[in-house]
Amino acid sequence: MAIERTLAIVKPDGVQRGLMGEILHRFERAGLKVVGMKMVWADKELVGKHYADDEAYLISVGEKALAAARERGQEMKQSALEIGKRVRESNMRYVATGPVLALVLQGNTAVQTVRNIVGGTNPLTADIGTIRGDLTIDDFTQADSEERSARNLMHASGNVAEAEREIALWFKDDELHEYQTVMDKVLHDPNWDKE
Repeated sequence: MAIERTLAIVKPDGVQRGLMGEILHRFERAGLKVVGMKMVWADKELVGKHYADDEAYLISVGEKALAAARERGQEMKQSALEIGKRVRESNMRYVATGPVLALVLQGNTAVQTVRNIVGGTNPLTADIGTIRGDLTIDDFTQADSEERSARNLMHASGNVAEAEREIALWFKDDELHEYQTVMDKVLHDPNWDKE
């Protein structure tokens, strides 16, 4: 089994709407273990490191935004890099707006499991049953017209390498905890049904 750790962040809109308990409940109910959790009001330096000022990253963000705009029938005239820079700046403002709840979740294929629970980036098209699909109604078109980030409640690491980088930004080693739960035995022990 691939026991992984991943970072999930309840963004300021989720904290201010009182959704932390609901969101945490969904992760725990799925069998994920919380090994780190803290409330943080992130400063510009932290969010600047989280949303990397790296050209390849910015271009990839811009390309995703261009593809999403094409799917919505919108034409964007800026380059992928220019869009990536704009998205980075608006995401930095959004995450620094108020306190966030930072979580390190652990479990079998935790990165993809958390992304599945969180749902698609655009709340308007996120699947019903996901955090974004159930708990918010914002969308990219509205956000773009107001020159802001979509208020989509959550951040979830995209892959294992990204999770490792992000966990190290948000948590010190002594803020992460190892302990046993019933789920460790039932979901993650390969010998559980052989005893």
